[in-house]
Amino acid sequence: MTHDHDLVLRPTEAQTAAALDPPPGRNGGDLVVETLTGLGATTVFGLPGQHALGMFDALRRSSLSYVGLRVENNAGFAADAYGRITGEAAPLLLSTGPGALTSLAALQEAAAASAPVLAISSQVPSAGLGGGRHGYLHELRDQKASFRDIVKSVHTVRTASQIPSAIAEAWESALTAPHGPVWIEISQDVLLAETTLPVVTAIDAAPHDLPPRPELTAVAAHLLSTAARPAIIAGGGVVRSDASGKLLALAERLNAPVVTTFGGKGAFPWTHPLSLQSWMEDRHTTDFLEDADVLLVVGSGLGELSSNYHTFAPRGRIVQIDADLGKLESNHPALGIHADARLALSALLETVEDREDEQARERVSTVLEKVRARIASQDLPLEQRLLASIREALPDTSPSFWDMTILAYWAWSAFDPRHPNTMHSAQGAGGLGYGFPAALGAAAADRTRPVLAVSGDGGAMYSIAELATARQHDLPVTWLIVDDGGYGILREYMTGAFDEATGTELARPDFVALAESFGVPAHRTAPETLAEDLAKSFSTPGPSVLVLPALLRMFAPTHL
Repeated sequence: MTHDHDLVLRPTEAQTAAALDPPPGRNGGDLVVETLTGLGATTVFGLPGQHALGMFDALRRSSLSYVGLRVENNAGFAADAYGRITGEAAPLLLSTGPGALTSLAALQEAAAASAPVLAISSQVPSAGLGGGRHGYLHELRDQKASFRDIVKSVHTVRTASQIPSAIAEAWESALTAPHGPVWIEISQDVLLAETTLPVVTAIDAAPHDLPPRPELTAVAAHLLSTAARPAIIAGGGVVRSDASGKLLALAERLNAPVVTTFGGKGAFPWTHPLSLQSWMEDRHTTDFLEDADVLLVVGSGLGELSSNYHTFAPRGRIVQIDADLGKLESNHPALGIHADARLALSALLETVEDREDEQARERVSTVLEKVRARIASQDLPLEQRLLASIREALPDTSPSFWDMTILAYWAWSAFDPRHPNTMHSAQGAGGLGYGFPAALGAAAADRTRPVLAVSGDGGAMYSIAELATARQHDLPVTWLIVDDGGYGILREYMTGAFDEATGTELARPDFVALAESFGVPAHRTAPETLAEDLAKSFSTPGPSVLVLPALLRMFAPTHL
């Protein structure tokens, strides 16, 4: 009798010969790039540094495509976007100490947004490890300690033979739901030392499935099938698990209205009669969700932004599905189901009963009418016109990346992404500078579609150096910079809280002239011509910049 675990793939004679006689001139860096190639990676991001040169030298002997950015944090944002768009682990190659630490904000965003980033950093020589003060360049007492609280897992490599296994283990961790960034560090001497180990071939590091427990889905299905007023909140987990089709089928079977969180944009069709869209920062939406007798929350932890700043007080029963165990019942008691969204929705579809509700679509329409009336009463036509112009010009399947700026805050609630996994922002961790480098990462993943980045002038200054990256790699990214002379959203917050703003007004360059100095075409645009200018930019190969001088305002909050 043969058991599966008894089956061993035996090498062919050619494979044995190649293993016994590996090519000369290889080092630990070659093992890194060979392992990445064996795992299926095609593109890597990063920035070289003294201790990491072994990895970067090995790149020229590999088939991997390298996209080098000018700041490590921006390289992390690019890898984050590549991971979101492709669903694959995005390798990020970094140096030691300052280079590694500069990526922390990007890795925090990747962790908050569950983006699979495979960060591989160098370390000081092995003799400098252990916490002593040896005086090596870039030395930290415990480099990995700076990352342990942010990433999913930390992996330290001490010898060349450990490289393939450590990277494969990290790869599996990054891609097992919930996705997230992982950290690997390899000492300089290990990367540089010549190796006679065989060339790394294909590696199996398939992520683990995370199915729901059947007794829990049975209870959830009964609650939803017998509910009088069910509703659904769809979060980013629906998008990441490619479960939008399952969500649509379940909502229609239950006749349950659906609202998407800001991270879940595109998880449900915007114009569907059951769609409450994304108006999470609205009291009418909050009231509607509080009135649900059974609320299904999929792929969301009901955090600050998804709960109208914690003013949401549900009165009904909550069923919460999330791959992140830490998010289950972290804000509200619920029937918690620890599972991948796609697998859990599939299980519910097999067990829920069709539910008739002739009033559901009318209730949705009533809420949206109230939302529209509230916004219309605030006399903010410019902001809505700008979003409409972007939507008109942006191809339906093109991804967009939004920095932390007023127009993005509007877009979270009011922009129709039209397709799942096409609208992304830094609202997970909330750091500035995400939009443009992230758009470059998405363009590196798919050069056949134009990509949009939206920044304010303050956030744009974090990313100016990446105009050189865009030009060097000829990436099809249109960067829309809304120039209001400062940190606009902070200006609003401070003025509202203290009657005046401090530290929010900024000197800034002539963005058009600056972009042109990098060889990137740039133009000033206006609200009247924005749609036309964007369409022209999207149809032109390579990068471009549009600068829109405009002072925008936020709609009034309802949580205060």
